Amino acid sequence: MSAAQIVVVEDEPAIRRGVVDALRASGYTVKEAADGGAGYDCSVQPGVCLVLLDLLLPVRDGLEVLEGIRKVRPTLPVIILTARGSEDDRVRGLKMGADDYVVKPFSARELLARVEAVLRRAADRPSDMARARFGRAVIDFQRREIRWSESERAELSDTETGILTFLIENRSRSVSREEILTRLWGIDPSGLETRTIDMHVARLRAKLRDPNGKSSAEAIVTVRAHGYMAGPDLKLDDSLRVQTAARRK
Repeated sequence: MSAAQIVVVEDEPAIRRGVVDALRASGYTVKEAADGGAGYDCSVQPGVCLVLLDLLLPVRDGLEVLEGIRKVRPTLPVIILTARGSEDDRVRGLKMGADDYVVKPFSARELLARVEAVLRRAADRPSDMARARFGRAVIDFQRREIRWSESERAELSDTETGILTFLIENRSRSVSREEILTRLWGIDPSGLETRTIDMHVARLRAKLRDPNGKSSAEAIVTVRAHGYMAGPDLKLDDSLRVQTAARRK
């Protein structure tokens, strides 16, 4: 984990220096960029494991950088660094596939906890994870993609893969947003906004929607005043069921 290479894209020198110093003190390899153009170039290089991305950047704004990253490296983890008043941009970022966000001003401790949680989700993704089905869609956890046909595919980020897997593993019950934050992010959800979970679920639902519009079934069901659960038509392959049971022992 400590050898992970992280790119910090932040135009404010004091904030960038504080973030870079905290990451390096924790053993990470860090590249830094002061504008969106340089940040994008650094982020799409081989070996990068995570990007910390400010939204208000010169040359290319953060959302434009995120959009570009998603086209080249659709599953690369990205954490947005955002000002408290930029909720609309934060929501847009999550809808575009950001894995998490940290609100400024933030402490080094909070930032490192978010970084570790996102990297842990990426590292802990089982390499032998099998498949699930929803209608004619095949959800391939190993490739992190949804396939309806050879020409109809959608990529899954590590966060989306983690949420979908967690819901399937707990398909007999509903799980709260707080439980998802705790189990997948590895942080105490007390006092944190849970809207990030809603944004990721909305993105998952959109990806699982049949491009031909042949099914009205829900892959992820909202449980009012609680959270979410896997829909009854989200079918688990036997190989995934066996592997899941083995991990619980």
